[in-house]
Amino acid sequence: MTKWEYQVAPILNHAAAQILNNFGEDGWELVSILDNGTGNYVGFFKRAVSE
Repeated sequence: MTKWEYQVAPILNHAAAQILNNFGEDGWELVSILDNGTGNYVGFFKRAVSE
């Protein structure tokens, strides 16, 4: 069975693409994104845990 780890991180609107690309390069997959009401977002990420 795959084991997962999770990360919650702010996604600043003016740098969203770079932030998402950086997480992707580190193996994180964006699961969900929510507007935090300030014009920025909160991203929820997951990646498989290496055993």
